[in-house]
Amino acid sequence: MLSYSFPVKNISAFKQQMLSWGNRFNICCFLDNNDYRLRGQRAEALLAADAVEQLQCNAGTAFEQLRAFHAARPGWLFGHLGYDLKNETEKLSSIHPDGIQFPDLFFFRPRYLLLLEQQQVLISGEDLKETAARKIYESCLAEPETPPAAVTRASFNLEARMDETYYLAAVRSLQEHIRKGDCYEVNFCREQYAYTTIDPLLLFHRLNALSPAPFAAYYRTGDKYLVCSSPERFLRKEGSTLISQPIKGTITRATDPAADELLRQELLHNPKERAENVMIVDLVRNDLSKTAVQGTVHVDELFGIYAFPQVHHMISTVMATLDERFHFTDAIREAFPMGSMTGAPKVRVMELIEQYERTKRGLFSGAVGYITPEGNFDLNVVIRSMLYNAEHRYLSFQTGSAITFNSTPEKEWEECLLKAKALKTALGL
Repeated sequence: MLSYSFPVKNISAFKQQMLSWGNRFNICCFLDNNDYRLRGQRAEALLAADAVEQLQCNAGTAFEQLRAFHAARPGWLFGHLGYDLKNETEKLSSIHPDGIQFPDLFFFRPRYLLLLEQQQVLISGEDLKETAARKIYESCLAEPETPPAAVTRASFNLEARMDETYYLAAVRSLQEHIRKGDCYEVNFCREQYAYTTIDPLLLFHRLNALSPAPFAAYYRTGDKYLVCSSPERFLRKEGSTLISQPIKGTITRATDPAADELLRQELLHNPKERAENVMIVDLVRNDLSKTAVQGTVHVDELFGIYAFPQVHHMISTVMATLDERFHFTDAIREAFPMGSMTGAPKVRVMELIEQYERTKRGLFSGAVGYITPEGNFDLNVVIRSMLYNAEHRYLSFQTGSAITFNSTPEKEWEECLLKAKALKTALGL
């Protein structure tokens, strides 16, 4: 791809402008790290707009098709992996309703790629002339620097496929599975939804302002949209290095600094949260070991406490060296779905998730991100997200928590509500 650099005076304003410009295309993907500057972040923001080619498929041979799609014309790819690719990686099935209907896998080669760094934007495209790149730059600058004023109150009510009574009973049933030795930990989620008409771009601006996150994403494929404020990285590859950063452990924030520090310390030393975190770290270590050079899997950071606008999270970092015998798609396949959104042992808990949940997860708890021409990639975990099918006017979001033997069902319910707070506020509820 040919690339041209142009100056950017106001990064925050230009993000709004480039996203507004990109949203004119039927397919686009905007990734924003919101100035978190985490290890391995390629740029402050990336925008892939319009599709030269696209790959769309459901579970079966999806990973093989992705490998072939990248190999045919190695270049930048943007897209997603849906949770229900589990039916390809294991002998599983999905029978629940799906109001959004994203395919299990979708990746596209962008016609235009905008990479926003400090004080400059790099505009790239196949056979892109400098005059065309400058026209894109000027078109971005012509867009409004700030989003439209937010509506303060939504005109609809959210419904749910499981109420509090069902949720609490299901948690107790899952704890009985744990008591019997079926599993150790289960990520259990519930959907809230509404039939309504919304502006997904405006919704993204609201959510990103309320809850800026290092793996935020605005993703559009036709009439299907993802509005995402994810704090979590699923898996990154740079050269031969693999890095996964599972989140397990959450506590609310306080406005008073002293009280906030007490909450931070409470999370750090909470035995239940530490047990949840270390179980998932062990699962991720096992997943990475399947494609790693023997002896290279290690925990770079255990029980790190990171502050976000709404909550503190406990995040651990697991790293490994990819064995040259394996393709990059093998590393993704063996680690997918991510342990933080399943539990341990992974196959059994995915069976229990299907048994007790009431909605097909689809893109929720899947991953969105990019793949480079060299086969490097960075993929998030699709949480703290809203999904929208404009054709069917169906708006959906899911929240959940990790169920262990020591869980208190009522507190797990409260955690689901806490994680939904910013989403509901963005909707004006």
